Amino acid sequence: MSWIRSHRRSLVVLAIAAAVAAAIMVPRAGGPRVDTAVVKSGPLVHSLVVSGRVQAPNRVEIGATYTGRVERVLVVEGDHVRPGQPLVQLETAELRAAAAQAQAAESAARARLAAVADLSLPQASEGLEQALAQLRFAEQEHARNRELRDRGFISDARLQDSDRALSVARAQVASARAQQRAQAEGGAQSREAAVRLIEAGAARELAQSRLAQATIRASLEGTVLVRAVEPGDIATAGKRLLVVAAAGETRLSALVDERNLPWLRTGQSALAASEAFPAERFEAQLYYVSPGVDVARGSVEARFLVPKPPASLRSDMTVSIDIEVARRDQAVTLPAAALREDGGGAFVLALREGRAQRVPVTVGLRAGARVEIAAGPRPGERVVLAREVAEGARVRAR
Repeated sequence: MSWIRSHRRSLVVLAIAAAVAAAIMVPRAGGPRVDTAVVKSGPLVHSLVVSGRVQAPNRVEIGATYTGRVERVLVVEGDHVRPGQPLVQLETAELRAAAAQAQAAESAARARLAAVADLSLPQASEGLEQALAQLRFAEQEHARNRELRDRGFISDARLQDSDRALSVARAQVASARAQQRAQAEGGAQSREAAVRLIEAGAARELAQSRLAQATIRASLEGTVLVRAVEPGDIATAGKRLLVVAAAGETRLSALVDERNLPWLRTGQSALAASEAFPAERFEAQLYYVSPGVDVARGSVEARFLVPKPPASLRSDMTVSIDIEVARRDQAVTLPAAALREDGGGAFVLALREGRAQRVPVTVGLRAGARVEIAAGPRPGERVVLAREVAEGARVRAR
């Protein structure tokens, strides 16, 4: 006992040293601590995030059909317009005078046609009756003179005079009949008067049409994007005065890397948000994937329909589109960083009984940093993430 009391301090030092050695040796026996991850079971969504722009269904450039001075501009940029709404008014003084002149010419042609039917035709008919009466008298006179010549009371010269009078009467009847036919409905003069009326009516319609075109109207419902005209400007045919974005379904257009083509299917759902209002997310649906590839960019165009666009959305806005390309309601997943591959295929190192054990896996859907495995470790098991750990090594989870 006296020896123990005399060496107590040395014994304490030895005990502490032994404890420290044991603390160091036990972890070495269990292996180093390494990064691991737990195999999980749950829903898995694979999505692509692309950048795009808001597209109007179409844009219409509005201009004048003839040269004229602008009198008034009735809209400003941002105005909502409806079909038939006046947008720009050109000067109309000269056009109104031309329309009035054409209207007067049409009235004169209509009066001429009425005069042919109501005045000229009766006069021609009366002239024909007179010519027929003259013809009957000439025939009677000619017959009487022939009888007198045969009885020797008059000479042949007198008979020849009555013969000429008969010929003249017949010619007058023929002329009167031709005049009546010309004045009758369907006759030459009647047709000419009708043609003049048609020409005058066409001229009047042309003048009125040009007058109507002086008021430039909206051809569709939409929003004014560009106003490129002011009162006093000279509008010419082909010059753009306004640009209107047609109202209708809102669409998005985006360029998607061609490597993601296998994932794209029409009808896929997406969530989008503009860069100006990122908190206002809205639904979209993929309805078109271009059959061609942009060689310079290595991308394809994808178009999306927005059934309920937010009020803040404007044409040509930049938007971010999150496309849901695949979904598993229940999937076994692990981090993509845990996957390894060699000549034997894909595998992971599962932490089993303190060692990194090789477990072959069948990879399914990939979604960001996680992948689905159709065969391999069970949910709840840990897999090694550290790349420096060799198969069969003794390790512990960090």
